[in-house]
Amino acid sequence: MKYKMKKLPRTPFDSDAVHEECGVFGIYVPEGVPASPAHEAYTALFALQHRGQEACGIAVCNKGVIRCHKDVGLVNDVFNQKILDGMQGNMAIGHVRYSTTGQPSRENAQPLAITHVKGNLAVAHNGNLVNAPELRRQMEMGGGIFRSTSDTEALVYAIVRKRLITPSIEAAVVEAMKEIIGAYSIVVMSPRKLIAARDPRGMRPLCMGKREDGAVIFASESCALDALGAEFVRDIEPGEVVVVDKGEVRSLHCGIHEKSAACVFEYIYFARPDSVIDGASVDEARQEAGRYLCEEHPVEADVVIGVPDSGIPAAIGYAKYSGIPYGVGLIKNRYIGRTFIQPGQDKRERSVRLKLNALRRTVEGKRVVMVDDSIVRGTTVARLVKLIRDAGAKEVHMRISAPPFRHPCFFGTDIPDRDQLLAHNRTVEEMRQIIGVDSLGFLSVEAANKIAVGAKCSFCDACFTGVYPMPVPESVEKNIFEMEIQ
Repeated sequence: MKYKMKKLPRTPFDSDAVHEECGVFGIYVPEGVPASPAHEAYTALFALQHRGQEACGIAVCNKGVIRCHKDVGLVNDVFNQKILDGMQGNMAIGHVRYSTTGQPSRENAQPLAITHVKGNLAVAHNGNLVNAPELRRQMEMGGGIFRSTSDTEALVYAIVRKRLITPSIEAAVVEAMKEIIGAYSIVVMSPRKLIAARDPRGMRPLCMGKREDGAVIFASESCALDALGAEFVRDIEPGEVVVVDKGEVRSLHCGIHEKSAACVFEYIYFARPDSVIDGASVDEARQEAGRYLCEEHPVEADVVIGVPDSGIPAAIGYAKYSGIPYGVGLIKNRYIGRTFIQPGQDKRERSVRLKLNALRRTVEGKRVVMVDDSIVRGTTVARLVKLIRDAGAKEVHMRISAPPFRHPCFFGTDIPDRDQLLAHNRTVEEMRQIIGVDSLGFLSVEAANKIAVGAKCSFCDACFTGVYPMPVPESVEKNIFEMEIQ
């Protein structure tokens, strides 16, 4: 009997984008404090919605009983007042998902909540495990039964296996971290404790905050803390496990010490500009990218425009340091979501025009510098260039605030296979001709590693260089655990 990997269709607006990774959240509210963790999680997930728009969920612990509600869809589609009012307790964790392993489905939505012989727990995970197939195979051969097709379930079972032979849930997390390989920031909720952990290289962001009422909060980005009126305390360190037990916070370490390798694309694209990650402002980093672009790829022009949304700060930086005026050249329709129905394969241009439209007054008769965060397949940017030319631009000069994507990512970023990447085996001049611009300039790898001013870490830039911070498989398959019988 033969099996074939199942390939899933992409929506038109996702076909030429690098996708968000996922967002995690956790809150511990001291007993007697008049707060609703479920409602707090709901608010925080709104602040993290940009990190994942396929599915979301919240799990709440009430006197040791964990209740979870999750589904496919945006936060305001999955939750309503009645659902949140019915989720009482003193702890909650939440998750917004973009799938990097496993297809979009309710079964793959997080948090994952399970019951085991020593109790129960719920886990929310951002990242991707390089050795998930091996872990899953071991567990299945030992009788393990999997309900989802994401790597997160293998992570959860790794923790449960260690919980059977360790004295506490935090010890189980520490021991599991010695088996799992890859990128992960996780929040774990047991009947009494809330735990946050970050992989030994710190590849995915995770921070901690506190409120005046004593609530302790963990989140992928500091913008979620701001939404709840919490004070930023610090980032979780690589390899660190932070435990909240009876309102007290203590820290452990998994004992694995590696060179930090935070994902540089958090600063270029993923994170919200109002977040601070590992000591560096995301907005400042993007403006710094614009400054380096100006230094590395100057051009005589009349106006600088940015592609909404993440290209705008870099465009402002380019304009500021070049002296060329910044202008709003593209208007985004914020009511077109990822579920917009494609009006036929021959009408992709109409789809792009529905999402973005050129502001003729800004670009007509002018030499335009258009700044975007990345080029993946090149299809969407070519249509945007045509939009600007159709609006009367005399010249279009493209500047990209990231180096060229030449290699796939194995750590939770949905970058396609090499043969689908425009930059793979092509020169900049060849790419320039394909997308139809007068000049094309990418940020250098050296500059990309310097844009996060004040960052307390080094970076993973493997998608640009092919130099990975750990051994990786020869290829990546998003739907590795989904096979059709042939």
